[in-house]
Amino acid sequence: MARPAKQVGKGSAKKAALPAPVRPANGRSRRLDRAAAAALARLTLGVSPHAVIEAWTDWALHLARAPGRQAALAERAAGNALKLLRFGAEALAGRETDPPFAPRAYDRRWQHEGWRTPPFSLLQQVFLAQHDWWEAATSDQRGLKRQTSQRTAFLVRQALDWFSPSNFPLLNPEILEATRKSGGRNFVDGLGHFVEDMVRAATQTHRPIPEEFALGERLACTPGEVVYRNELMELIQYRPQTKTVHPEPVLIVPAWIMKYYILDLSPHNSLINWLVGQGHTVFAISWVNPGPDQAELSLEDYRKRGVLAALDAIEAIVPGQRVHANGYCLGGTLLAMAAATMARDGDERLASITLMAAQVDFAEAGELLLFLDESQVAFLEDLMWAQGYLDRPQMAFAFAAIRSEDLIHTRNVRRYLLGLKDMPSDIRVWNGDTTRMPARMHSEYLRGIFLENRISAGRFAVEGRVIALKDIRVPLFVVATETDHIAPWRSVYKTQLFTDSDLHFILTSGGHNVGILSEPGHPRRHHRIGHRPPGARYLDADTWLARTETRTGSWWPEYARWLAALSGKRTRPPGVGAPDQGYPSLCAAPGTYIHMA
Repeated sequence: MARPAKQVGKGSAKKAALPAPVRPANGRSRRLDRAAAAALARLTLGVSPHAVIEAWTDWALHLARAPGRQAALAERAAGNALKLLRFGAEALAGRETDPPFAPRAYDRRWQHEGWRTPPFSLLQQVFLAQHDWWEAATSDQRGLKRQTSQRTAFLVRQALDWFSPSNFPLLNPEILEATRKSGGRNFVDGLGHFVEDMVRAATQTHRPIPEEFALGERLACTPGEVVYRNELMELIQYRPQTKTVHPEPVLIVPAWIMKYYILDLSPHNSLINWLVGQGHTVFAISWVNPGPDQAELSLEDYRKRGVLAALDAIEAIVPGQRVHANGYCLGGTLLAMAAATMARDGDERLASITLMAAQVDFAEAGELLLFLDESQVAFLEDLMWAQGYLDRPQMAFAFAAIRSEDLIHTRNVRRYLLGLKDMPSDIRVWNGDTTRMPARMHSEYLRGIFLENRISAGRFAVEGRVIALKDIRVPLFVVATETDHIAPWRSVYKTQLFTDSDLHFILTSGGHNVGILSEPGHPRRHHRIGHRPPGARYLDADTWLARTETRTGSWWPEYARWLAALSGKRTRPPGVGAPDQGYPSLCAAPGTYIHMA
């Protein structure tokens, strides 16, 4: 006989009917999770393995359900094999023939003459044929997110480049020739270079700056004084080089991701030195290299205690004058945000805005965005949570991987297998003088600007209110570079979509750095220039490119003419600093923050 059901009270029945609530992880378990993620991130140099696995899985599943795509790829593989057989047969018969596959223009691994003779020419062509096939295999396909296609293409390219014949001594004619001539000394020297680099990587120490490129003497040597300093930046005022100057000063806002002196390298290619020589009173921000104790520095700190603090100082030193503000790379993005906020709030201290290789819209921001998703951002946030900052090697590797064939593999072959020393140059010295990123600021920048693209979407708030780039009314001078892989020129061009003021757009030859360092007299330089008056209709980038003629030479003189047209009558130079206003000369340029390791 069945047992009678046990009677329960009303409250007990309700309690029994509901499942136990899932409690959120407590602080201790969250810290454990973040510590584990941070430890893994150190091993992967900040690259999330989840993002990598997701990309491969998504690509493979879409390819598996596409028999037509599979057949096309099989046909391409057969075609490539036939081309290789034909080329190999012609080469072995001693007949010259054009190779069926060509490396990219910037790929310097194949410059040695030996790669044009068999059997090395065939090895090169086999490698390039694999590149060609995988490029087709990872191209866009129906149903697959474009970002996933680009991710898998990037991963394949990285993997293939590690197995390039140029990386192996027995397969590289240049290494074989160097070994024969030196009796193997190249490997001994290369081992020494390898051990040196490994020690520096393990101890996180900078390579010392060569004496011939000493900061303040050979690089960053434009005469000036530090006239203001806070915990975030030093403001440098450069001494006049002309008897009269344009009344409106120029403020340089560099990226905080590297040190400011990319714009004050050697005297001949220093944009700052050149502007001073053109009769401008120039100020430049030199950002601090943050440590763990500055982990809580925010984007708002960089705007207020960086850009606005610099403008306050300039207003005291050169009273009654508006400022020509110039922002480079992320410094330009920060300047655009600050300018939009100033326009919203009625602050009219800016006379013009120059954006050099700087983006305000990040929908097409190049290969840096390939792995920027929630998983990757959370991974980096956990790494920065443990350290207080994003460290130099973790960031430098991401930039180098974009052009790994040149920035990683070519350098490794030259340094470790050919035994050659790195030939120092001003830009290489600067490139190795890396900085750290404070945790909070970098997280805000990755999420709000890159991942969610809030600035151009009208969702970026400053002091609780959304800013709009269309509020900017001062003239704009926007510079992009043709081969920029950090700020692609079509992405920079889109500044015209989100602004209404008078705008000049320059497209110059070169990449992210060398295109900006385009001093007059530099060989093989060219540029295009266009003008968008207020209220004009938008012209898409490709149509603009087709309609705009190429001009030989540097873009700097165009910039000087533009600045001069917006400036008043020349006058006597202002004094350096304003001690009576609280801005005394603190030390000689380039200051102290530039030397922080």
